[in-house]
Amino acid sequence: MLGKVIKSTGSWYIVLDETGRQWECRLRGKIRLDGIRSTNPVAVGDNVQFEQEPGKETGVIKKIEPRDNVIVRQSVNLSKASHIIAANVDLAIVVATITQPRTSTGFIDRFLVTAEAYHIPAALVFNKCDLYTDEQIEEMCVLMETYESLGYTSFGVSAKTGFQIDKLRALMQDKICLFSGHSGVGKSALVNALDPSLNVRIGEISDYHEKGKHTTTFAEMHHLDFGAWIVDTPGIKEFVLYDLEKETLAQRFPEMRELMSECRFANCTHTHEPGCAVKEAVERGDIADWRYVNYIRMMTDESHESVKEEG
Repeated sequence: MLGKVIKSTGSWYIVLDETGRQWECRLRGKIRLDGIRSTNPVAVGDNVQFEQEPGKETGVIKKIEPRDNVIVRQSVNLSKASHIIAANVDLAIVVATITQPRTSTGFIDRFLVTAEAYHIPAALVFNKCDLYTDEQIEEMCVLMETYESLGYTSFGVSAKTGFQIDKLRALMQDKICLFSGHSGVGKSALVNALDPSLNVRIGEISDYHEKGKHTTTFAEMHHLDFGAWIVDTPGIKEFVLYDLEKETLAQRFPEMRELMSECRFANCTHTHEPGCAVKEAVERGDIADWRYVNYIRMMTDESHESVKEEG
């Protein structure tokens, strides 16, 4: 039988077959030995072949079908392994907040760089607009204007008041969409605002840390009543790049990609070389200085981008 993995609990997977029936499946052991350097060889969004276990109402996954794409980050526990967040995604949406908690631009840019690397269209949604001061709204508008100029759809929403939820629905229509962001940014609340019938659990923000309590333990795919699918992921404190070569990192920044051919040296790293068109653009203000700082951070160290870091 053929089906799509719509939920992962680590050792068991919920697979939706072509008739709409859900099967609880486990992995056939040999799949783990296929050389996949990942902590989760089967991911939400994977299309799989599976068979029913004799005399049982459960199934066994036999094969993972070829993927259109994946979005991955470095495993938190195993530095040489990846963690596949989702597979076969049409649109990756960063859910960010200016406050409660604050999302750093470093986190946003690491996520966008990963989406660029795996050729997944990405968008940026700022939630909790109803909470922002005038100064915070101004900051959000500056960020949105920058990301819009790079080709990323960016706008503000409020899961609480319903502000621009219709715009988010239109963006997601008929797509498999990934929601990702820090704990507490309101991913589950947004899912509920998009389709109240789902009633996804919502966590409260910790007053002390201003970090969300983890309400989504495992990634799960939900079908929304307006024709979209949403992959709701656990809140991510850190988004560490996995297996991205520093030599090609600048290509993942659209504004740098446009200028690379104008650099004096073909192998310019845009860090110290003379005649660098990228550095000149930063000095002119044509490239946002904070985007360039995030690029340098990615080039010079592998440190984690955490909730505490401002950007």
